[in-house]
Amino acid sequence: NMRHRPIALGVQGLADVFFKMKLPYTSLEAQKLNEDIFETIYHAAMVESIEMAKKDGHYESMLENGGAPISKGILQFDMWGKKPSSGRYDWDKVKADVKKYGVRNSLLVGPMPTASTSQIFANTESFEPLTENIYKRKTLSGEFTVINKYLITQLEALNLWNQEVLNHLIAHNGSILTCELIPQNVRDVYKTVWELKMKPQLDMAAARGAYICQSQSFNLHLTNPSMEILKDVLMYAHKIGLKTASYYLRTTAAADNQKVTISKDAIDKAKLAKTVQKVIMPEVAKSASATTEDDDCLVCGS
Repeated sequence: NMRHRPIALGVQGLADVFFKMKLPYTSLEAQKLNEDIFETIYHAAMVESIEMAKKDGHYESMLENGGAPISKGILQFDMWGKKPSSGRYDWDKVKADVKKYGVRNSLLVGPMPTASTSQIFANTESFEPLTENIYKRKTLSGEFTVINKYLITQLEALNLWNQEVLNHLIAHNGSILTCELIPQNVRDVYKTVWELKMKPQLDMAAARGAYICQSQSFNLHLTNPSMEILKDVLMYAHKIGLKTASYYLRTTAAADNQKVTISKDAIDKAKLAKTVQKVIMPEVAKSASATTEDDDCLVCGS
């Protein structure tokens, strides 16, 4: 598209960053870092696109039909009614430069699904939380066994990585939420997407959305969705300004896999609390998840 020259910069491994920093995914510190990361990406993209416009001119359609908002120095966060709070960047200079020189690209940031490439590079997908700490992933590109390397490393450092913990992981489909052998602060960091509240995930999507000039491939993960819950989630997403409310709506498997690699006694011992409490819009008790199987994106996947 040479007239508008849109591009879509994205990410993968946001959850890896939080694991490395030992931050629970929806903690206040992680929410702030999430926003700072996307402000940084948007700023870098804007500055570079302005530099390209100085050399090669702005994209062809920028001034057509009264001019795009960006031609008037109106940036994405302005249209969200938000002012960057990090203090890291001189946005006034960016706005002055963009009004003077324009930009080479009509759109810059658009986090996309990274299903296959994340498997290749051993990162978590896009900006998504981890689905499970141990699970088998099936896509059109193949079948992958995924293990949370950060959890294993931390448990080894605490001298807690043993057969009993492994049995718990297998019996609970990769969840450590109810494993009392592991300290609570560690369990909080490695909650799976099924054990996280949906509302703060949507809030994090809106926080980075102010720096995303296209849209983001945000997935809804609901273990037992109903029409009422889905309506509440989608209406809340609309209320906070998300351009798109969901890429995929994902649910847990209807049947659990048989755990043939561990004994029945070990499974019975590990299954102390199979049901976890999750909050979507009203609080609803839902069971933990099983194997994830989903369609790969043939356009953006590898």
